[in-house]
Amino acid sequence: MPYDPPPELAGLSLTQVAELVAARRLPPVDQWAPPVTGDSEMRIAADGRWFHQGGEIRRPAMVRAFASLLVRDAEGHWLVTPTQKLSIAVDDAAFVAIDVKQDGDALAFRLNTDDFVIAGTDHPIVAEGDPETPALYLGVRHGTRARLNRSTYAQLVEIALEQGGGDAPADALADELAVASNGVRFALRPA
Repeated sequence: MPYDPPPELAGLSLTQVAELVAARRLPPVDQWAPPVTGDSEMRIAADGRWFHQGGEIRRPAMVRAFASLLVRDAEGHWLVTPTQKLSIAVDDAAFVAIDVKQDGDALAFRLNTDDFVIAGTDHPIVAEGDPETPALYLGVRHGTRARLNRSTYAQLVEIALEQGGGDAPADALADELAVASNGVRFALRPA
């Protein structure tokens, strides 16, 4: 069965994004307590590419299926099924946020796995690194997160400037650079 990716984020309203999020049936990985643990021999590179035993997994539907089984805890990232919990090496974040759109008071993100995430309390935007070269992450699900790619980061900065622009001096804006989504304010520079 061929995989049909969802429409581009720019052409969707927040309501349509929310409907796509609700329609995605994800396995109840948080309810499973598999008796067997092991190593998946898989790795997710910092650029979002997936590898198994050194070879790249090139089928988007397969990556999307594996991504639906991901969880992260204090010990690392795992692929979870009802019978197995397999470790997976993750170079940075399990997902990459590749697009963002502001719709009203919400920010909707598209991930490299064609998932959509709406930032808010359950999906926070976190700035890490140092103030001069921050790395931005978005909470996804089950402890996993997405790193914003360069263009998405630039889009988010533009949104921050529009949201807080006003007549403040540029250096004051740099210190206060933040965005809001679903009533939550997120700093775009690490503290």
